Amino acid sequence: MEKTDLTNCDREPIHIPGKIQAHGFMIAVDKSFVITHCSENIRQFLNTEAHTLLGQSLSNLENLFSTEGSSSFVKQLVDAGMTIKDFAPQNPYPVIIQQQTFNLVLSQSKQLFILEFEPEYSDLQQELHNILGASISDMLTDSALNQLLIKTAIQIKRIIGYDRVMIYRFHDDGHGEVVAEAHSEGVKPWMGQHYPASDIPAQARELYKINQVRLVSDVYQEPSAVLALPSQVLPLDLTHVGLRAVSPIHIQYLKNMGTNSSFSISLIDNKELWGLVACHNYSPRFINYKERHAAKLVGQILSSAISYRKYNEQDSRKSELRSKVDELIKRLSRDKTLEEALCGHEINMLHAVEATGAVLVYDKKIHRLGRTPGYTFIQALIEWLEEKKESFLYTTDRLPALFPKAMEEKAIASGLLAIRINPELKEYMLWFRKEVFHTIRWAGNQEKQITIDRNNIEQIHPRNSFEVWSQTVQMTAVPWSEADIHSALRLREEVSFTTNRKATEVRLLNEKLKIAYDELDAFSYTISHDLKNPLSSIKGYAQILTRDENLDPKTRQMLDRILSGTGKMQGMIRDILSYSRVGQTKKDFSLLNMYKMLNEIKQELIAGADHSRLKILIENTPAFYGNETMVMQVFSNLIGNAVKFSLKRPDPLVIIQGEESESEITYSIQDNGIGILPNETEKIFGLFTRSDEVADFEGSGVGLAIVKKIMENHQGKIWVETKAGLGSCFYVSFQKPAAALSAN
Repeated sequence: MEKTDLTNCDREPIHIPGKIQAHGFMIAVDKSFVITHCSENIRQFLNTEAHTLLGQSLSNLENLFSTEGSSSFVKQLVDAGMTIKDFAPQNPYPVIIQQQTFNLVLSQSKQLFILEFEPEYSDLQQELHNILGASISDMLTDSALNQLLIKTAIQIKRIIGYDRVMIYRFHDDGHGEVVAEAHSEGVKPWMGQHYPASDIPAQARELYKINQVRLVSDVYQEPSAVLALPSQVLPLDLTHVGLRAVSPIHIQYLKNMGTNSSFSISLIDNKELWGLVACHNYSPRFINYKERHAAKLVGQILSSAISYRKYNEQDSRKSELRSKVDELIKRLSRDKTLEEALCGHEINMLHAVEATGAVLVYDKKIHRLGRTPGYTFIQALIEWLEEKKESFLYTTDRLPALFPKAMEEKAIASGLLAIRINPELKEYMLWFRKEVFHTIRWAGNQEKQITIDRNNIEQIHPRNSFEVWSQTVQMTAVPWSEADIHSALRLREEVSFTTNRKATEVRLLNEKLKIAYDELDAFSYTISHDLKNPLSSIKGYAQILTRDENLDPKTRQMLDRILSGTGKMQGMIRDILSYSRVGQTKKDFSLLNMYKMLNEIKQELIAGADHSRLKILIENTPAFYGNETMVMQVFSNLIGNAVKFSLKRPDPLVIIQGEESESEITYSIQDNGIGILPNETEKIFGLFTRSDEVADFEGSGVGLAIVKKIMENHQGKIWVETKAGLGSCFYVSFQKPAAALSAN
């Protein structure tokens, strides 16, 4: 047995009930005007049995109508409606049957034409269209939406005389609220009460958009069944039929409320059902077609007024937020950074929407404004938003129910408006709203009753209780308005434009810097090369002068200083040339035999060192792709430095170790020398910069700059780990062969 719950109401096929309200009768004909359906109660109006009419031509009924022209007028009306694809202009058409005037209303249901006959009389004390103009004028005098709705309820009650007239507004989740009411003396007020969405289920709300006026004249009247030819296998769709019978569940619901007759007018805002003018009476009431049509006009005018006032209220709020965003846009064009523009002024991104806290997540930093959760929460929230794969906009007014970690932050983060700045990066603008406690006054217990009938089938029944009960709602915030969302999206557009513009500026600047760097590189190479000859001449002439045996000691001392200075100058020029050549050397990469290369460097250094206890250990030596000359220069420099700064130890030791990972090959050169102070580890890789500890050691301060440049040229990395007085360990990391080749 299928479990029945409130969703049964949503599945009820209310557009094909197979019955009509019995205060009128109905006939359906095909394109040949053969009767395919008719209501069983037709015998009460035409003194003929319904089943005898099925399969007959409509022309056979001409003697039953007192209207001149017999049934031919129906064909004319159908032809006219088909021509203009609309039956409204000829509805209703007066027809006299048994000396009683009926309104004939035509509509189409797929391939069939439906003829509804309902009485022309009305229980209204005055004709609606005669007093409509003045009533509508009085309704529209107030600019405030709530006052407009209250006046509308009062005026409609005065016009139609029902015991209760309510303006019933639907919320986003489908449940309704009485936002305005007028009622007779002695009738209990329902103003401010809420009704669950299951009271008017989804498919009923859709029909209210099509049938913008709906009458239930007498809930205790038995509906009349619709009979059909056997060839009509599908139920007749009565969507556009005013006589369509009401759902048994809804009928019982009205009975439980004590209502005998109901009349509703749909209120449409932007093609969606905003609400209803719901009218209840405690005795049967009938409103004829013309007066229902006039009421429909009231609904359309009121719908337009609601939309206009909503637009004005939203536009006023949008205008307030627009001025704040305008200020932020000015800052975006003036300030150096996005963070400063959005977070560094009195008017900041918190003011772009109506929120209690705001967060900018940009460039791997988190900037908070107002009341917001902490950094750990923000990081977890970003990961959650990324997993949801939403578009660049996400809003909720009940974050704790959706994101469990927000339970602990509900006081300040029950509402969230999130805007993704960049789809490739985890960069967001976030706005938070605090928790708001509010009480909903429900019109009775929401639960419907379930019983089991004699066939062991579950049946759902509408609730009986309409006594008010209150519910306190927690862990929710004030919903985000259209103005808030519009303002946030506008700011996102400007932020995206600014970030794209700045990215372009950085790219152009990088291109210019590269050109300038290449030019400077070539210039330094040229100058250094051209300085070699004059220095050689100076050094040569100084050496010739020193051969004179008659030189006094002071002059000889000056010549020795000249020779020493030119020697240092030549060393510096040689280093500058080496540095410049790195940028100009072609990337002729090949697979390098690192054991052979390192062993050659080792033998050369041991032979040149004046220390018998020096040890250079070469351990694992994985191969990789690189420029042989430049890689030789890297290791010669690093191993040479390791030896040089370890020679003052009793047992100088240098260990060279290669390690291979999934994507790269890393070599370490470790020594037990003098080490480097922690605050100077970055300084040593600069051009002509040296650590203070090596002042007594020979060097120009160019070697490590050359190594760093070569590593950059190989798309590699260099770094050092060291402690002063305990030695250093330099690391160089190269891409593995496949990656290195693809990079070139």
